[in-house]
Amino acid sequence: MGYRNLQQCVADLERHGHLVRISEEIDPYLEAAEIQRRVYQAQGPALLFENVKGTQFPMVTNLFGTFDRTEFLFRDALAAVQKLVALKIDPMQYVKTPWKYLTAVRPALSMLPRSVRSGPATEFTTTLSALPQHVSWPDDGGPFVTLPAVYTEDPNKPGLMSSNLGMYRVQIAGNEYLPDQEVGLHYQIHRSIGVHHKAAIDRGEPLKVNIFVGGAPSMILSAVMPLPEGMSELTFAGALQKRAIRMIKQKNAPAIYAEADFCISGTIDPNGLKPEGPFGDHLGYYSLQHPFPCVKVHKVYHRKDAIWPMTAVGRPPQEDTSFGHIIHEITGPAIPTVINGVKAVNAVDAAGVHPLLLAMGSERYVPYDKPARPQELLTQANAILGQGQLSLAKYLMILNDSDHPGLDIEQIDQFLMRLLERIDWQHDLHFQTRTTMDTLDYSGDGFNAGSKVVLAAVGSKQRELPAEIPSGFSLPEGFDDAQLCLPGVLAIRGPKFTAYGDGREATLDRFCESLPVEHPVNQFPLIVLVDDAEFTAATLNNFLWVTFTRSNPAADIYGIGAFNHQKHFGCRGSLVIDARLKPHHAPPLVEDPEVTRRVDELASPGKALHGII
Repeated sequence: MGYRNLQQCVADLERHGHLVRISEEIDPYLEAAEIQRRVYQAQGPALLFENVKGTQFPMVTNLFGTFDRTEFLFRDALAAVQKLVALKIDPMQYVKTPWKYLTAVRPALSMLPRSVRSGPATEFTTTLSALPQHVSWPDDGGPFVTLPAVYTEDPNKPGLMSSNLGMYRVQIAGNEYLPDQEVGLHYQIHRSIGVHHKAAIDRGEPLKVNIFVGGAPSMILSAVMPLPEGMSELTFAGALQKRAIRMIKQKNAPAIYAEADFCISGTIDPNGLKPEGPFGDHLGYYSLQHPFPCVKVHKVYHRKDAIWPMTAVGRPPQEDTSFGHIIHEITGPAIPTVINGVKAVNAVDAAGVHPLLLAMGSERYVPYDKPARPQELLTQANAILGQGQLSLAKYLMILNDSDHPGLDIEQIDQFLMRLLERIDWQHDLHFQTRTTMDTLDYSGDGFNAGSKVVLAAVGSKQRELPAEIPSGFSLPEGFDDAQLCLPGVLAIRGPKFTAYGDGREATLDRFCESLPVEHPVNQFPLIVLVDDAEFTAATLNNFLWVTFTRSNPAADIYGIGAFNHQKHFGCRGSLVIDARLKPHHAPPLVEDPEVTRRVDELASPGKALHGII
């Protein structure tokens, strides 16, 4: 069913048993977010908070809380949208087999966004302070919009078809923002809004911005969708909801989404930076306070029956995991048409998405003689790291598809073990140093700055991976509690990190230099040095989160029997990753115990959340 607005969506979810109304008063400060996280972990229903403290507006959360519900929301359009994405990437497919794409082309033509004179979104006005003041984590800098759709048009070519719709963080109060007059707009590198912002700066004028909250689920998903260049998010949203997105035309201002529940309209001053954050983010840590664009708010609109959608981010998996699932479902089949030879990619959610990317490629350079080392895989790895947000990958692991028939790239443990069985640490590590990194990742050596490494493996098994730690296993003084994370992978507790000296850390040098290549520890091709080995090894998700969010490849990869030859780093023994917490890292997210107690009470018998969490 294609929903025109959020009200239709809520009614349909309730009718099908996917939504529960909560009439008890819910505090948008920490309480709503903790409820959302716990309901998500329980794979529970969407919740409509009818009585929200401090505001007249109800809040809805966990709309995308399960994969099944996310697919339910778009159940009538997924197949056609998959074809639309494939056709946009390779128009020749339509020329060759037009009958396959009739179900996509016809809807796409009818789903082009349409200008209208008026709509529900602008019926009423309000103030920023009257909106739900949703705060997710105790040290957040203020209330944030967690599901915004930020809309801009190209200053050099205004109009619906030269617009950008993106989900960029919006802080509506706190810090140095003038109450009811300013909001913070945090957008990261490799985001299309930056193109519009630069154009406005070049013209010496403010960038006009509309921030939509609510509306149809198709607009929320389209705001996070990594679409092919030239494909309009508004057209994509129309295809998802099977009807055109209606946009209210404005004189000398960007259009307003007619079915939005709320719209914050304003302008970004070319020189208007103010501190934004901190904010508990999807890597499981706080993103810290930094200067970001400040929006001068002109109007805050809302529709008569407005509902405020919200989510809570934090250490994955969270509700935004469902976005990754549906994006992969829509775009995954098109990956081979984007990058020659690449069969599949998987941005690993449990590792924070950007820190770890898995890929399956193909070796075709010398089909008459299987290569002993990766060749075309490295070409494909470079191509992957040149693709939009994929370029933010910190660790890219790539395997040759023909070596692993039937391997599902979503089976992360199997993928890692296949790689570790084959990789040669003397040859198969390829670094990029002093390059860009995800804005939210603080493991690097500066803001937006860090390094990358490609780990590529081809051919047959080179080693068996031990599934238990041998008896009499000894470690250098100060290192203990070796724990098996996966076959072939050890977590070892080390001393507290001190400091990098000349780009290295003395503790790690001492560990690696005191262990000869003949030591039994080298039976394990990968060693991760951590603060808490038992926690790291407890689950696959713990291992992924600790290892790949707390390390910067160029600074934190060491090796037993390491060497540098013609600027190439390798090692003859185990690879060692330093995944200890470091002073420059952002603090991890921790719930407020008093809020946890209140939510526990709401889950007790006779209370609103009993049987849900």
